[in-house]
Parts: sequence; C-alpha cells; structure tokens
Amino acid sequence: MTTTSQSSIRAELALLTLLSASTIYFIWKSRRLRTHRTLSLQNPNPNPNPKPKPKLFFISQTGTSKTLARRLYNLLQSNGLEFNLTDPKDYEPEDLPKETLVLIVASTWEGGEPPPNGAFLANWLAESAEDFRVGSMALSRCRFAVFGVGSRAYGKSFNAVGKELSRRFRALGAAEVLPPWGGDVDRGDLDEVFEGWSGKVIGVLKGEGVGENGGLGSEIDSEDEEDGVESDIVDLEDIAGKVSSRKPATAVNGGEREMVTPVIRANLEKQVYISYILSYVSMQGYKIIGSHSGVKLCRWTKSQLRGRGGCYKHSFYGIESHQCMEATPSLACANKCVFCWRHHTNPVGKSWQWKMDDPLEIVNTAIELHTKMIKQMKGVPGVREERLLQGLSPRHCALSLVGEPIMYPEINTLVDELHHRRISTFLVTNAQFPERIEMLKPVTQLYVSVDAATKDRLKEIDRPLFGDFWERFVDSLKALREKEQRTVYRLTLVKGWNTEDIDAYFNLLDIGKPDFIEIKGVTYCGSSATSKLTMDNVPWHSDVKSFSEALAMKSNGEYEVACEHVHSCCVLLAKVDKFKIDGQWFTWIDYEKFHDLVASGNPFSSKDYASPTPTWAVYGADEGGFDPKQSRYRKERHHREKSVTS
Repeated sequence: MTTTSQSSIRAELALLTLLSASTIYFIWKSRRLRTHRTLSLQNPNPNPNPKPKPKLFFISQTGTSKTLARRLYNLLQSNGLEFNLTDPKDYEPEDLPKETLVLIVASTWEGGEPPPNGAFLANWLAESAEDFRVGSMALSRCRFAVFGVGSRAYGKSFNAVGKELSRRFRALGAAEVLPPWGGDVDRGDLDEVFEGWSGKVIGVLKGEGVGENGGLGSEIDSEDEEDGVESDIVDLEDIAGKVSSRKPATAVNGGEREMVTPVIRANLEKQVYISYILSYVSMQGYKIIGSHSGVKLCRWTKSQLRGRGGCYKHSFYGIESHQCMEATPSLACANKCVFCWRHHTNPVGKSWQWKMDDPLEIVNTAIELHTKMIKQMKGVPGVREERLLQGLSPRHCALSLVGEPIMYPEINTLVDELHHRRISTFLVTNAQFPERIEMLKPVTQLYVSVDAATKDRLKEIDRPLFGDFWERFVDSLKALREKEQRTVYRLTLVKGWNTEDIDAYFNLLDIGKPDFIEIKGVTYCGSSATSKLTMDNVPWHSDVKSFSEALAMKSNGEYEVACEHVHSCCVLLAKVDKFKIDGQWFTWIDYEKFHDLVASGNPFSSKDYASPTPTWAVYGADEGGFDPKQSRYRKERHHREKSVTS
C-alpha cells in the first residue's frame, strides 16, 4: 500500500471519530435539555444556584472590630437576618462575585494599613479594581456597607481602610447601601456610633430606608479633613513642628462623656499572657474604676507575697512590693509609645474631655479592688500568710499604669487623700503637660519619662499627639527642676533606637537636674500592628550597665551608679552631693518621716526623708539587687527529647 493511501485512510478514521463524538455529545445534550424541561414543569420555580448566605466580615487586630462585628451579628440574628460571621483570612476573595450582601467592620492601623487578617482581601480588591481585564461590573450582584474603626489622632489616615474598601467595592460595580461610617476608639462614643450604624443597617435590610442624610453618622463632622477643615488632632506622620491653630476640642455634653467604653473596658480587663524568655508576663487584667480610672495587681506584688523578691523599687527605694498598689486616675494618654505594654487599647487625648469621677471615690474603690485581688491570692502555692495580711493594707501607690495620671484635673486632691492614709505616691508623667507638673503638690517621688534625647527620636518612639511635643517635653524637665521633693528621669533603652544617644542624654541632665536617673531595658510585650519591636530591641543587663556607666562618667562626678536590679535589667544613678554621705548611699526612703513632713505643712526637701541603702542593693554587690531575706525562685523547664524514628 502506498504512503498516500495510508494517509487517506488515517484522515477518514479521524473524521469518523470526530463525527461519532459529536453525535454522542448532541444525544447527551438533548437528553439533558428534556430532563431540564421535565423538572421545570414539575417545579415552576427552580433554584439551581441558590444565593449565598450574606457575609459579615471583621478586619481586626486587638479584637475591637471583632467584638463589634459579633455584636452586630447577634443583632442581625435577633431580627431574623441570617449572616455568616467571617474572618477574611479564611475566605477566598475569588468568591466575592457570587456574593449578594456583604457587611464589613474594619480597623485601620498605623500608616492607614489594614490588620493582617484583612490584608489579602484588601489587596485583592485593589488589584481587581485596577485590572482592566476584571471589569467594572464584577461585583454587580453585591450590596455592601462598611463601618471603619480607628483613631482621629492619626489625622488623615483615620478610617482609611474603611474608605478604601468602600471605594474598591464601588469601582467593581457593588451597590453601597450606606455611605462609609467611622468610629473613633479614643473619643469614648464608639459604641454609640456603632449602635446608630447598626440600626440603620437593620432598617435598610428590612426595607425601612436609611434616614436623613443617607445615614452619614460620625464620618461627616466638623473635623473631617477632606472638607478642608483643619482638625485639632494632626497626623502623626507630619506632627513635627506643626501646631494646630484651633483650640483643643471641648468636651461633649458638658464633659459627661465616659472615657472607658464597653469595648475599651473589655480590652483592658481581659487577661493576656505574653511568653517572655523563660516566663510569662501577665498583661492587661485591669480592674476599671468608675469611668476613667484603673487598678491592677503587679506581678511583683504576687512575687513578694510568696517571698520570692520585690521589684527594682524595693531595691532602690525600700518599697515593700506586696504592700504596693498600682493604679491610675486617667487611662487616657497623649502618646502612643512604640513600647506601650497595653498596645494602645486605651484612649488618647490632648486635654481632659470626659466625665470626671470624685477623687475620694477613686481612692476608696482602688483600695477595695486591690485588697480583693490580694485576698484572691490566699491558698496560692507559696503565698505566706503574714505577707498576705500585710498586703491587705497598701502602704505605697504607684501612679504609673497605662495613661497619663497627671491629666486628671483633681490629681492634687487624690494625692492628698493617699497621703492622708499614709500611702506613699510614686507618680509617672510622660512630659507633655508642664503646666500640670508646676501645679502638682509634693509627691513621694516624681518621675518624668525621658524616652529619647532628641526631637526626632522622641517623635519616633513616643509618637505624641501634640505638635509642639518637644517644647512641652523640655518645659516639663524645667518644671521638674523646681520641685523640692525627689525627682527622677526614667530612661527606657530600646536597642537600635536610643542606646547610642549618650551625649544627647547628658545634655538633658542640666535642664531638669533630677535626683535620680533610672535606666531600664525595654520589656518585650509581643508584636502588634502598633509596635514593630522584637526581642532584638531588648538590651541585656550588661548593655544597660555600660550605658549607665558611660552617662555617669559624662557627668564628671555629679552622678554615680548607685544601685542595680539585675532581674529587671535596671540601674540607678543618683546625685552624689545629696545621697552619698561618707561613702554610703542614702537612696532608700523613710516613709513614716515623709508622711510626717507632709502633714506638718512646712517646706521640705528630698534629703529630709532619705534613708540608708542596704549593701545588697548597691551597684556591684554579689546579690545583684536581690534581697537576701527573700528566697530566689527559678523555674525549671524539662523538655522531652524528641525520639527519632526511621
């Protein structure tokens, strides 16, 4: 057979195969159509592609947006509206074209970025909206609404994520049932605004309309930067050298707005444990007092109840940690520091604009809650009965929790009340309210946080709200210099941020002339969207010692390294002419004498209530600042060896 004949036969076979396949396909297709017609006659309203259940997304980092979304979910359920509460990290954005109804509660974080669980969804929407191949009607079946959560302290980036999601959905053809709303976590009205938005959402979904102005709520107000009105709170990215020309915002409803909303309360009261080297650091766990104060049981209080040693203030100043109460009359702050232990779950502000509780009630409730927490330690392994009984009567109060205690308008009355009960006061301020420092009555020891020594560094680390933050900082140091009682610069060393600025720190010493300088390594409290610190930023105790010795040397004998507490990675510098007598340090405090001096009403100075420092607390002692009367406790961790199998 010729080659030509073979080719012809193969072509005929291929054609026959194609015709056979086509015949089979058309027979299958015709049978499928007949079956479909039969089903259509039996069921006039077929639904081969049922609508997907509406979605309620939460884009959340600290849990605020998730909590709000859960609240809305329950409200929708109670109104007979079925939704799927969905974490976008568990959702495929490619399914969005199938959706018919989407609600989103979205947080905005530093730089106007979404939290990690919503980043992929946000990126998918952005890329799709800008891709000509996708088309402007990709989400034409979908209706949606967005509620944004953020802080106006960040200026133009407030609710940036919510606005961007709204814009992208609309660009892809989705129909917005309500314009984007925004709630401010720092204003104290977040719950009220969200409740209003939720009500309008329910109304729209039940066909009741959207109300006046389309339901534009909190997003449209007198501080909307997009309308060209200058806000009294400026963008942190552009804050250096920028001062608002407007007066600080006045309190709403005559100052009756509460600082602590249910969402803020939930974040502060929840207990979180951060793994830290070989132990766990207990974070949050606040007991909220009234509308703006808080108290918390310090881990060092628990430690000394067990006879396992006290904090560095025990080594430096003779505080009995099991009789120390940690509290604040103001949970609000004017900074958003990168090393904040509370990851900015507290409100911020530049002036007092909230309801004000009575100082006597704050003190009474703080002591009541503190003693309740002490009582709960009864029966805990290692707790000593005599120390537990002593702990029920606090003798010291550290006004140094989250927030800025000096913002509280009645701080002097509160301090007087503590002193009246012979409770010492250690007050910490963030150096943004010099006028408040000037009017402050004598406290046992007054701290100013000196987190950086230059303007640029202070902006990077403290992230202050005030445009004139550096001027306020310097004026605070000047105000500190005028105080007759014990004053302290508190330096928090952050490796890679401020550990190289010894010369600049030395220049600040002459401004405030503090009695003491506490130098402490930053404590790592876990990563968050508000803090990019890692364990690499935590200095070793040897690093803190080297820094302290170099700073003391710069002072030409004015300051010397006096004490250390190795466990806390903390070192104390003290003024030689005041607290070193005949070669012995007097950094400890005679607390009974202090209270007698306060009660006398006569002027007195920091030297008048100084007490000798024990040898074990002095810098370089073998004990490293650990009280030998205490029993050092070290956790032993036994790790199982992994068996290797073939």
